[in-house]
Amino acid sequence: MPLFTSTFNPKKTPDRKSASLSSLHTLDRSTREMELGVEYGPPVMNIGGQTWKFEDGNWTSESGGGGSGREMQRLKKRNLQLEEENNLLKVKIEILLDMLTEYHLSEDDDGDVKSHLQRKN
Repeated sequence: MPLFTSTFNPKKTPDRKSASLSSLHTLDRSTREMELGVEYGPPVMNIGGQTWKFEDGNWTSESGGGGSGREMQRLKKRNLQLEEENNLLKVKIEILLDMLTEYHLSEDDDGDVKSHLQRKN
């Protein structure tokens, strides 16, 4: 009789059939349509008394109150003005950096000429 052998040898359990976790497949078509609806439509939510709808990748307000619509137009116009001003300032910075670079390069060139002339004298 061997010393290190195990006499415990359990039987393999049979494979289980996978079952769906959803019970919707057991419902008939009319019940599913009643539960889920025929058309799902875009998602809608209500925040602070305003209804928002997700369409074409953007959230849009459905409860378009007169004041809030005018406020949105004013903010969009201001945003556009600020973007244009920002682009103008970026161009000005680029021009100033180019001018500064040219100035430093011309100083280096002048210095090279001066040092070259001093060596000849």
